[in-house]
Amino acid sequence: MSSATSPLSAARVSLATPTGTGCSIDGLAIYLNDHLGGSTLGVELVQRARDSNEGNEYGEELSGLAEEISEDRDALLQILEELEIRRDLFKVTGGWIAEKLGRLKLNGSLLEYSPLSRLIEIEGLYLGVTGKLALWTNLKAARGDRIKSVDLDDLVARAESQRSRLEDLRTRAAAEALTTNETPPNP
Repeated sequence: MSSATSPLSAARVSLATPTGTGCSIDGLAIYLNDHLGGSTLGVELVQRARDSNEGNEYGEELSGLAEEISEDRDALLQILEELEIRRDLFKVTGGWIAEKLGRLKLNGSLLEYSPLSRLIEIEGLYLGVTGKLALWTNLKAARGDRIKSVDLDDLVARAESQRSRLEDLRTRAAAEALTTNETPPNP
């Protein structure tokens, strides 16, 4: 079946924007699937960070974030379903693989979780949530009146809250990871 006669092409619609220009459903499908791949990475990353910090001061906050980030991925899946956009399994799998490969980075400790590991994971989560906030804001601007399966205002507010909490965690983690253990010289 050629792309001109594919079900997705047949269902092509224009998305009105404030400037009057439009975007095909193909563009929307690519955009949403890119974010789905990113959200898959985010769910895996926050679960790993949560598990690695179980029982310490970061663990409880990361546990709550893990639940919310998973719910946000579910909301994105609802939007895909509502808009009749198929999931791109390549991008979903790519997000999963990218998180696994991210574990191979050097963190100052060959076999153990380190303060630098925590900082890098929290920074990654912060960047991911910032992208997710842009997703919800962009969807609200372009299709807010047409998406009924989720409350985009709630998703924007939750992403802003997540970003604020991650910023607090990131600041603490940076102070721990980036301070030296050197003792000052004796006078």
